Amino acid sequence: MLEGHRVLITGGGSGAGADLARGFAAAGATVVIAGRRRDALEAVAAVTGAQVMVADVTDQASVAAMFAEAGPCDVVIANAGAADSAPFLRTTLDQWNAMIAVNLTGVFVTLQAGLRQMPGWGRLISVASTAGLKGYAKIAPYAAAKHGVIGLTRSLALEVAKGPVTVNALCPGFLDTPMTDRSVAVIAEKTGRTQAEARAALEAMSPQRRLIQPAEVTAAALWLCGPGSEGINGQAIAISGGEA
Repeated sequence: MLEGHRVLITGGGSGAGADLARGFAAAGATVVIAGRRRDALEAVAAVTGAQVMVADVTDQASVAAMFAEAGPCDVVIANAGAADSAPFLRTTLDQWNAMIAVNLTGVFVTLQAGLRQMPGWGRLISVASTAGLKGYAKIAPYAAAKHGVIGLTRSLALEVAKGPVTVNALCPGFLDTPMTDRSVAVIAEKTGRTQAEARAALEAMSPQRRLIQPAEVTAAALWLCGPGSEGINGQAIAISGGEA
């Protein structure tokens, strides 16, 4: 389906990024995965044949070097991100800045550099979150960053609408990934619940009473890159089992 297309995925060493790499490689694309941990990236590359780039999306020079080495990419998926939580009055400025840097500035820098080198037809996709569509308690910086990604997506989509490039955001609920495992551990530690109880609390936030699988994000991204998706532009697509 995507033979002859080159796809760059940030945060490609684990979780949704690793699944995206597997899915796009299976669809015939040439895949480039980027992240900060070479060992994790190389483990994914061993399975997918992806090219590995060590890069930090919060550093504009690092992102520019990443694209210079990767060469022209038709699909750019800004997936790199991080999560943190704290009550608002105990949230530090350092926590705020860290969440904005990786989850919002990192998307801006990645999409800007990606669009600048895009050879023609292209797809810019960010992996946001349901936190970009609604609020959750105790994650104000993260939610603010993800809301920003959706605003960026909608604005950029209007700029490119007359050409062959589309810009969209995927907004999964809690994903069945190591990032969520870390959230479960934090909830358990801070509340005295067992990890099973903490996981069940996250699952209960979805009307389907489950965590979203990374493969569901990959399927949506592949759809955005396939025929018939040309009119999907500037959208924040919830993958959340109906969570409002």
